[in-house]
Amino acid sequence: MHIGILTLSFFLPGCSSLKEKRQRMGGLHARFGRNPAVAVCESGERNRHDASEWSFVVVATSKREIESLCSQIEDKVQRTVDGRVMNVMREFI
Repeated sequence: MHIGILTLSFFLPGCSSLKEKRQRMGGLHARFGRNPAVAVCESGERNRHDASEWSFVVVATSKREIESLCSQIEDKVQRTVDGRVMNVMREFI
């Protein structure tokens, strides 16, 4: 069993409230939490309006599967979130 952690840091230009931040991040829990191989959480920048950090923990039988799932998550997030991805970090355990 292999475990990977994908952490994405976002900049949300013009975001002026925590409510707007939640709307702009657009339900990452709902989209990715349905997959039993992925756990999702907001891991940083919780009190800032213009920034957010999210972590995705991915479990699979091979490192290759984890890489594929992380790439799919990254692509979908970049297409659907109203903000800029400023940093991407991948770790393997």
